[in-house]
Amino acid sequence: MTVAFRRWKRPSVKSGGTLQSPGGLLAIDEVERIDALQIALDDVRRAGFADVAALLDSLRPEGQLYRIRFHRLGDDPRAALRARRNLEAGELDDLRRELERLGWARPVLELIAGRPGVVSTELATTMGLERAPFKQRVRRLKALGLTESLDVGYRLSPRGAAVLEALRDGPR
Repeated sequence: MTVAFRRWKRPSVKSGGTLQSPGGLLAIDEVERIDALQIALDDVRRAGFADVAALLDSLRPEGQLYRIRFHRLGDDPRAALRARRNLEAGELDDLRRELERLGWARPVLELIAGRPGVVSTELATTMGLERAPFKQRVRRLKALGLTESLDVGYRLSPRGAAVLEALRDGPR
C-alpha cells in the first residue's frame, strides 16, 4: 500500500512528515484534499481496495476527503528501543528523572505489569481516569520504549520491565 484515503475535519498528517505505524515508519509524500470524483482506480488499488465503492464504504461519512500518498522509510525505531533490556550509561538516570517528572508514569507501568492484556477502559477506570487520557499516558510511555500495544490492552516491553525493576530496586 502506498495510498490512503481519509475523511477529516483537518488533516492529521502533512506532506513531508512521518508517521509511525504498525507497518513501520512512513514518509508522507502528499496530502491532498480531493472530491470523490477525483479518485483514480489506480489509487484505489494502491490503497488495498477493489473498487471506489468499497473504498468509500470504508470511510467515515463526515469530513472532507483526503488522499495521502506515502512510502515506507523503514522499521519503527521504537521497536528496537523496546527490545533492549540493557540500558546504556546514564540512560536509566534520564528515564528515572523523566518518569519522576511524569508523576503518573510509575503507577501506569505497575498497573500494566500486573494486568497485561486488559482492555484500556478497565485499566483507565482502575486509575480513576477516562479512557482517552489513560491512552495518552500509555502512548507517552510507548514513545519512551516502555510499553507495547497488544490486540487487547498492553504489556511492558523488555525495556519497560527492566526500568520498572530498577525503579523498584531504588536509586543506585
